[in-house]
Amino acid sequence: MSINIRRVLGVALTVAASAAFAAGAQKATFGFGATPPETELARFFSPLPDGRGLPKGSGSVAQGKTVYEAQCVACHGENLQGGIGDRLIGGRGSLVNTDPKKAPVKTVESYWPYATTLFDYIKRSMPFTAPDSLTSDQVYAVTAYILAQAKIVPDDAVLGADNLAKVRMPNRDGFVPDRRPERFPAPANTPHQSLATAPAAK
Repeated sequence: MSINIRRVLGVALTVAASAAFAAGAQKATFGFGATPPETELARFFSPLPDGRGLPKGSGSVAQGKTVYEAQCVACHGENLQGGIGDRLIGGRGSLVNTDPKKAPVKTVESYWPYATTLFDYIKRSMPFTAPDSLTSDQVYAVTAYILAQAKIVPDDAVLGADNLAKVRMPNRDGFVPDRRPERFPAPANTPHQSLATAPAAK
């Protein structure tokens, strides 16, 4: 066997071994964890402002009052005025004012732009002691109750996957998209892309 043929075979064997090693590395396990089934992943969602991604279900203001009194009142107060937890209603018109002594009051009513965000937050994070324990129907109901207390929806409202995104929040127009993306530096040129720290000014 000539030297050239030996070299070619050596290279071929090296490439094959490398490919086999790479394939094995992709299947490597570490002895813990498991691949979650689709049924478990299905409960993780993030609805968009237009309603896409909202789970099936619905709930009324009256039902929401029951859920609120059982699960929310201890932290957010009997009148949604806050306490241990944040204040939920009030504060309209307080975000923009000329009096530096008057702090903005950020609530669902005064600040949040989309009703779907309220649903998503409650579903993921509430109640504080048992997040993600409420059913979708219960979350729709308590969302409806909070929005009714804020005078955003009627007291007899029933909210669900088919109409929650249609609720117009008071501060919907307070969030304005930046129309100047061409003026921003490319991501690769922004400071956070480098670990280097600029020298302190003298």
